[in-house]
Amino acid sequence: MTALSGPSVPGVPCPDYGPFPWGLYMSPGAIIPYSASTGCYWRRCRFCPETAEGTPYRPLPVKKVFADLERLKRETNPALVHFLDNAVSPALLTALAEQGIGVPWYGFVRITEQLADPSFCRRLHAAGCAMLKLGLESGDQGVLDALEKGIDLKTASRVLRNLKEARIGTYVYLLFGTTAEDRSAACRTVEYIVENSSSIDFLNVAIFNLPAFAAAAADLATRPFSTGDLSLYRDFEHPAGWNRREVRRFVDGQLKKNPVVAGILKRTPPVFTSNHAPLYYLKTICQAFSLSKPVIRPF
Repeated sequence: MTALSGPSVPGVPCPDYGPFPWGLYMSPGAIIPYSASTGCYWRRCRFCPETAEGTPYRPLPVKKVFADLERLKRETNPALVHFLDNAVSPALLTALAEQGIGVPWYGFVRITEQLADPSFCRRLHAAGCAMLKLGLESGDQGVLDALEKGIDLKTASRVLRNLKEARIGTYVYLLFGTTAEDRSAACRTVEYIVENSSSIDFLNVAIFNLPAFAAAAADLATRPFSTGDLSLYRDFEHPAGWNRREVRRFVDGQLKKNPVVAGILKRTPPVFTSNHAPLYYLKTICQAFSLSKPVIRPF
């Protein structure tokens, strides 16, 4: 089996969830969190907290990941595995598609050509992938390019369609108010979401916070959010005057009041949000794995 690229983390033990009172949790079974890496393998996004904080990318070898998950499966009989990685690497995704882990799972991934392959997405679903979280951030190609996200919107649309057709849930993350965005670009993001709404199951909408130590922030006028604020993030003067108040007004108005976007936002599970959303997709996954878990589908 091929190991993940980059330096691995030596001596990392398998997590121990034995003492957890699983019967007290409001879920149809144990949901096991697991980190196959620290940091992010992409490491090119401007204003990324990982690079601003100097966090290196350190993946575990695929062989250890599978060994750990096999042990956790025996010890906890989980209903779901949650990969905590900033983005599950293409190498690990390939391994998961090839052999699976015998348990439904979900996590963050980058939008890449790998997921633009319909057959690969079908293999992921067959291998237990219940849902993927996708950091799209913007529906404007100029913004994505300026932020060095490495995302092509045409590819993103294909990925969303492929995941939907493969019966893998999609949780799409949007970020408004970045330094590369203005109101016109934000409007194009709304248009993109509407155009691809049939392939988007959930949305996470956030307003951009500037990492305090980001090298790319050197040319910006910044200030703390409040007096004595020890936050790792700072407020800033937007180059296009697209200030935080205007961004919030746009998000609460033009975005969230768009009937199509509002329909998607209403699907978000109350209270639990993204960490319980994949449970809605376990019906078909559980049938494939001969499991019996009570789930409720929102649509």
